[in-house]
Amino acid sequence: MLLRARSMPLDPEFVADCPYGPGGLLIDEILTVDHENNIVRARMPTHEDLPLTREQRAHEHFHPRHVSGGLMVHMTGMVAFIHSYYVLGLRHADGWIGYGVRISNARFHTIARTGEPMILECRATKIRKTGTNIFAQYTFRFTQGEALVYEGAQTAMWQQVEAS
Repeated sequence: MLLRARSMPLDPEFVADCPYGPGGLLIDEILTVDHENNIVRARMPTHEDLPLTREQRAHEHFHPRHVSGGLMVHMTGMVAFIHSYYVLGLRHADGWIGYGVRISNARFHTIARTGEPMILECRATKIRKTGTNIFAQYTFRFTQGEALVYEGAQTAMWQQVEAS
C-alpha cells in the first residue's frame, strides 16, 4: 500500500519526534512513503549554510562549495529515521532510537554542489524484529537533478529504551 504518493510538507509531530533539531534534520519535504516496497524519499536543500559546507575554504576550481560526504552519511540516518517513523511506526517519544551499526558500502559518484536540492532515497531490504530490537538493512540513493551523487548500504539497529 502506498501511503503517500505525492510530496507533503513536514508534519510538526514528525519534526518534534526527531532525535535531531531542524539544524540536524536538514530536509524540507517528504516526497514518498511506500509501505509495500519499504521505500521513502525526501528532499534536502543544498544551501551554503549547511553544517561543514559553511566552513569550507572554497575555491571555484580547486575546491568548489559542496555538500560534504560526512554530512551525506549523516543524512542516511535522517532518511532511515523517516522510514522508521512512517513505515515501521516507531516513535522516539515512545523510547525508540536507532543507531547505525555498519556501513557496508558507501560510494560517492560526484560532488553535490550547493543550489539544487538532493533527493534522498532509503529502501529497507531486510527487517528483523527480536523483542525490543529491530535490525534493518538499508540501501540509499541520493541524486541531484539527473546525477547520482551517493549510494550506499548500511545496517541499523532500532531499540526501544525504557525510561529509568
